[in-house]
This record gives sequence, C-alpha cells and structure tokens, in this order.
Amino acid sequence: MEMALVALAYVLGSLPTAYLLVRLMTGGDVRTSGSGNVGATNALRAAGWKVGVAVTAIDVLKGVVPVWLMERYNPESGWVAAVMLAAVVGHCFPVWLKFKGGKGVATGFGAFLVVAPLSALAAFGLWIVVLVLSRWVALASMVASASFPLILKLIDRPDRVTLISVSAAAILIILRHSSNIRKMLAGTEIKVDDDSWR
Repeated sequence: MEMALVALAYVLGSLPTAYLLVRLMTGGDVRTSGSGNVGATNALRAAGWKVGVAVTAIDVLKGVVPVWLMERYNPESGWVAAVMLAAVVGHCFPVWLKFKGGKGVATGFGAFLVVAPLSALAAFGLWIVVLVLSRWVALASMVASASFPLILKLIDRPDRVTLISVSAAAILIILRHSSNIRKMLAGTEIKVDDDSWR
C-alpha cells in the first residue's frame, strides 16, 4: 500500500494544472506565454488572476493530499518523505508533458504544510516579505525554499530523514529556478509590478 501511495503522489503531482486550466479557459497553451513555465505564476500571466489562484490552490492540494494520506496510513518518516518527494518530482517532471513541468513551489508548500504546518506558514511569511521587498516571485520562492529546512529545524526539530527529504525538495525547487537566476543576474527578470509582467 505504501508504494501505491508513492505512485499516487507522483501521478497527482504530475497533473499539469496550469496547462489544463489555461487550455480550458482560453484555448491557449501556457507554455507559449510569458516565461513558458507550467506553473501558477505563468498561468496568472496567461489567463488572469482567477485561473492563477485556481492553479495555485490545486497545486497546493497536489502536495497536501498524498502526504496527508500517508501520514494516516503509515506515519513512518521515510514513507512520508517518499510521498512528499514524489509529489514535488511529479510536478517538476510530469510524464504527461514529456517531463517538462513547473518549479514545484506550490506543491512543495502543500506537502510541507502537512509535514510541519507552523514551519511552512513561517516560510510563507518569509515569501511574502521577500516578494514585497524585491517584487520577484522567483526570488521569494527560492529564499523561502532555501530557508525552510532551517526554519523546520528551529521550530519542529524533525528527525534526520524528514530534514534530509525536505532539504532535497528545497534544492530541487531552487534548481528549477535556474533560468530565473540567469535572468536576475542579467537584469531581465520581470517584477510583479512591471507592465510587461501581464
């Protein structure tokens, strides 16, 4: 049953929410709009805030549901870590889109929210602060992801398996932002209040 839940986590994580909702609402392909990323931020840019909010909510649930199910079936930290990572990997590398998916931020947040609610909310607060100060969604996401393992260690004092798995998920999320890092260094990363952001 545990392996079935890990597989389910990947399948749920790999559902290309942004691609499907943008296609449904506009007939367009989110991959040809804005940054080309299959995630909530680009869905917002491609189809408006209602679609962006819907994509975010569903992507968060893609992380919440499998971790919640595993915690109730077998709360052993290794299995919980496995479904958490499977959900994030699924979002980043969905089989349905030739393994070219999103960046894992919302799905990772959903998984983290079940594993350690207070730490996840603290990281979300940090995300908001960085976004307000920098106006870069990508920078806020990377800072919050990078800080989460430390926040988790300080607030929840998790076991080693949980800390390692959370750190692995955070590293994957940051690596998925490599194009954003290059744009920041080049001064071409779009900020949320730029006219060209929409």
